Amino acid sequence: MKIIIYTDGGSRGNPGPAGVGAVICNDKEEVIKKYSEAIGEATNNEAEYQAVIFALKKVKLLFGKKKTKEMEVLIKVDSELLSKQLNHQYKLKEKNIQKLFIKIWNLMLDFKQVSFEHIFRDKNQAADALVNQALDQQDRNTSLPGF
Repeated sequence: MKIIIYTDGGSRGNPGPAGVGAVICNDKEEVIKKYSEAIGEATNNEAEYQAVIFALKKVKLLFGKKKTKEMEVLIKVDSELLSKQLNHQYKLKEKNIQKLFIKIWNLMLDFKQVSFEHIFRDKNQAADALVNQALDQQDRNTSLPGF
């Protein structure tokens, strides 16, 4: 089984309030499920990494550990830095990013294969919209009386 995941992460401010989004598709790129979540304070790069972690965890919950062991996953991201770091083309210099890289590496062990592809932002609009949805929801929640 092969799936394609579009992920995005972003922060309003750098660092600032951050969110992640993931669109999980089958091998024909038909949407299976969409997820988003506010993740608190992060830099843009940290949010991009958190989005990949978030997506891999969601896939494990959605399909179960037994199926994911046989699953090939292609993760499409609009962060060139993230794709090049995860494809071992760029070095990891920041301590926080190194920790997130290790989390991803450990999650990858639960899958048959995980690969990363850089795409342009216009091809990642659904995941980007999910990030903004999570951040907008967080903004609304924090502006309610009593918060």
